[in-house]
Amino acid sequence: MSIERIINIIFQVYVWLIFIRIILSFIRHNPYHPLIRFIYETTEPLLGFIRRFVPPVGALDFSPLVAFFALEVLRQLLINLARALGY
Repeated sequence: MSIERIINIIFQVYVWLIFIRIILSFIRHNPYHPLIRFIYETTEPLLGFIRRFVPPVGALDFSPLVAFFALEVLRQLLINLARALGY
């Protein structure tokens, strides 16, 4: 498996976790369920960091949108770096 493929898989899984978290914000769920706790504990470091610079506007939290954009930029940078290094 190439490094490019590994980078894509890691970023795709993280993007899906953020997307699932967005869905969870619209439905009632048990916040103590281990899977839901895993999703929140995995995504909160990035989303919390972004919220320091882009605070929620009323009930709208734009941090996932900014995270999607930032993750895509970072993914492209890492893939280009891997290609430049010959991986």
